[in-house]
Amino acid sequence: MHTYMPDMDEDLGPLACHCFAARQLARHVSKIYERHLAPVGLSSTQMTLLSFLRDLPDTTIKDLAARMVMDRTTLLRAAKPLQRDGLILGAPKAGLPRQIAFSLTPLGVSKLDQALPLWLAAQQEHEARVGPEVAARLRREFLTMTGQI
Repeated sequence: MHTYMPDMDEDLGPLACHCFAARQLARHVSKIYERHLAPVGLSSTQMTLLSFLRDLPDTTIKDLAARMVMDRTTLLRAAKPLQRDGLILGAPKAGLPRQIAFSLTPLGVSKLDQALPLWLAAQQEHEARVGPEVAARLRREFLTMTGQI
């Protein structure tokens, strides 16, 4: 069993909470991406979903949720507007009719192409704030922690 050892973070009070700090950072970075992606009407989660579907066509929501480290319900909420707008298509997976596989439509590919320069601008803004080396190191560490790499 690990014992809590007080350290300098104790003086931070609630700011010493790892969960709070991670969520605060996520909200801060998300705002950058949301602002840049707004002209094409995509959230940062939807942009990521479209990007995954470009690289992994015919993927089930279960597999996408695992790759994105999200629960299926949240992911489905992000996917519904994309389906409604004709950017992605959900259809029964070949040989597994109870599983729905998602793919980009031609309209989805076009939307992704429109969004990529905006996403790149968000990447550059974030890197300008924290430095490209720090941004790359943190991204690698976060992806390692979540088992993505």
